[in-house]
Amino acid sequence: MDPPRPQCGPRGRPPRSGREHPLNADPLVQLRLLDVQVLDSRLDQLAHRRRTVPQAAEVERLHTERRELETATVAAETEASDLAREQRKADADVEQVRSRKARDEKRLQSGQVGSPKELESLQHEIESLTKRQSDLEDVELEIMERLESATARHAELQARRSALDTTIAETEQARDQAYSEIDAEAEQARKERADAAGGITAELLAAYEKSRTQRGGVGAAPLRQRRCEGCRMELDASYLAKIAAAPPEQVMRCEECGRILIRTLDANA
Repeated sequence: MDPPRPQCGPRGRPPRSGREHPLNADPLVQLRLLDVQVLDSRLDQLAHRRRTVPQAAEVERLHTERRELETATVAAETEASDLAREQRKADADVEQVRSRKARDEKRLQSGQVGSPKELESLQHEIESLTKRQSDLEDVELEIMERLESATARHAELQARRSALDTTIAETEQARDQAYSEIDAEAEQARKERADAAGGITAELLAAYEKSRTQRGGVGAAPLRQRRCEGCRMELDASYLAKIAAAPPEQVMRCEECGRILIRTLDANA
């Protein structure tokens, strides 16, 4: 045998299970819940603003750019250092060949060479050294040009990094100023919220807090022109009659969304 189906509530929806037991509160106290709700919504908006401060996202982007620039700067510095070491070696190679060639030329010019064969060998060596020196000087020049380019690149990256550090500091200052302004607004709203909630009974406030947690930050809403301002739904005529017949101190809930419903002067207008 199939289990019995739950009876449907208003507009064909199943009735909410675990309804809170009826609450009673002075109508003026109930109205104060709307002030609390306004301030809670304001605090939620401020918290969202703080999480999405544009300068905070910009600071993160700038720090990412800074890390990439730092990596490029280190790479350029390493390249320049390696090329400087290559240049020193190239300079030493050129100087070694130049010195050896100078010694051979001095020996040739001194006339101290013995046999014609020895003279021919010395002249051939000088020619080889001359070509070797030219080749090494070409290598040396190429390294010098690369080193000049790498050094300029490193200097450019250092300048960009310095400028970026200044931009980061300015953006962080703007972010912190935005945080400070939001925090000041939130502190004032919290004080006003505490004052507004001061005269509300603990039981009613707890019911409101529970409703607010379960329903997207809005726990209480006014009833205006037969409409719940929390869910923006117009209430059923029979339920409106039930609300109208209820004592003013009875805390009502919206049949659509379950939020605490605060009756106002234009509730049935």
